[in-house]
Amino acid sequence: MAPVTRPDLLFRNGHVFDGHRHLPAHALAVADGRVLAVLPEREAADLDAREEVDLAGGLVLPGFQDAHVHPVQGGVERRRCDLSDLGTREEYLAEVAAYVERHPDRRWVLGGGWSMPAFGPTGPTSADFDAVVGERPAFLLNRDHHGGWASSAALRLAGVDASTPDPADGRIERDAAGNPTGTLHEGAMGLVRSVLPPTTEQEYDDGLLVAQEYLHSFGITAWQDAILGRYAGTDDPAPAYLRAVESGRLTARVRGALWWVRERGLEQVADLLERRVTYTLGRLDAGSVKVMQDGVAENYTAAMSVPYRDGCGAHTRNSGLSFVDPVLLCEAVTRLDAEGFQVHVHAIGDRAVSEALDAFAAARATNGPSTARHHVAHIQMVSPADRRRFAALDVTANMQALWAANDDAMTEMTLPFIGEELADWQYPFGSLAAAGARLAAGSDWPVTTPDPLAAIHVAVNRVDPDDPREPLLPGEALSPVQAFTAYTSGSAYVNHLDDSGSLTPGFRADLAVLDRDPLAGEPLAIASARAVATYVDGVRVWSSAG
Repeated sequence: MAPVTRPDLLFRNGHVFDGHRHLPAHALAVADGRVLAVLPEREAADLDAREEVDLAGGLVLPGFQDAHVHPVQGGVERRRCDLSDLGTREEYLAEVAAYVERHPDRRWVLGGGWSMPAFGPTGPTSADFDAVVGERPAFLLNRDHHGGWASSAALRLAGVDASTPDPADGRIERDAAGNPTGTLHEGAMGLVRSVLPPTTEQEYDDGLLVAQEYLHSFGITAWQDAILGRYAGTDDPAPAYLRAVESGRLTARVRGALWWVRERGLEQVADLLERRVTYTLGRLDAGSVKVMQDGVAENYTAAMSVPYRDGCGAHTRNSGLSFVDPVLLCEAVTRLDAEGFQVHVHAIGDRAVSEALDAFAAARATNGPSTARHHVAHIQMVSPADRRRFAALDVTANMQALWAANDDAMTEMTLPFIGEELADWQYPFGSLAAAGARLAAGSDWPVTTPDPLAAIHVAVNRVDPDDPREPLLPGEALSPVQAFTAYTSGSAYVNHLDDSGSLTPGFRADLAVLDRDPLAGEPLAIASARAVATYVDGVRVWSSAG
């Protein structure tokens, strides 16, 4: 039956995904910024809407929500030397040279987006950098932000040489004589970051707005910023969000994850409580705390249960890093849970995932069942025994599904250095879903593209849409409906946005419109769909038409 209230907006002549179900030949009615009704197309013809939106065979759905992303950082990088759309050593060096020529007045060359596989396991060198930047100091983060590339001038300014020890939470790449080669892993990046020129408030504000428009262009209406705080020498992006709220420029809804400083202990909880109050305003809610428990597999810092192998296949003594002592992690998560914080854990290796789940189990044993909606992000390697624990502990599995494919990072920098058992435990989305785990999804942009459709494509097909190879563990694939659910209602749950993520009457009309219905076509065509409009509270905040 058609609703009595006159719709402000009526999306017709297409299809609907309501956050849980695919509804072909349905329409969506919106009034006062809220969902009024989802109804069969044949009934929509009787409605007298103030404005009709012709879907032209496309799909309307809840706005995508990114459950793990770094927008301010990504926006700032897009305004600097941005290598993220390139892929080879030669392309990177050519773009750096072009950037230097375009900006002769900038003392430092800053930015990021290079990929480790383009240079091999030891990473890029200062010598490569020096050939195009000369004596200008330069520092570029790699795509996953777990490594940095420094010019010789930057290393000299930071005082990094053969005598500089590796920090406890990082590693300096060195040559046979012990001299730094130019690549800094994890906490070692802080050595150069300590001498970088400060990023101005204006740069952060501009970066946030650039990022917001970019994310809206993919149909994203809300996200969880995975680091609000100072990390490895970076500045805190939280004030930029607050300024955007106060000026009315924040059109997205943002859940902020306050940074857990791994060099400190439980005494920082008091600071986090103060920051939660300070940075919760309007569409910004700083109700989460982010703990980075390990690194990444590509630089051998992800925490594994089995040591990494060397280039010849023999076991080494390195099984990765647990950045927070597991005993302290249990204490911290228990305390944070008691204070009502959601805990958001970065865990790549199977040991890190186990340590995170052990901490949530400890919190549950002390505090009882939680309403905080804790989650573990990345989950690259998860042991079969731990897959059942997500549902048992009510912990959401936060997927970065774009990574679940055979690409250079997988075939050249991961598989040769881990055993077959760990290789078979990668990105077990299907097993987690079968075990009853709740799934959310995110991109980790600027590590990789924030395009939800590209990530959903990989979750369903287990192949990179831009570089299709043999599927990675195809038995762990999700159905299209499962993947779309994770990126809408699943992430809305993690973001504590209970009146969004689903086209339920009365919920906010935060919407994405796609140019086609990827749920109706071939799964291998999912990534070819594009967002054409994005709405927040029923107001269009982005359109492909401009």
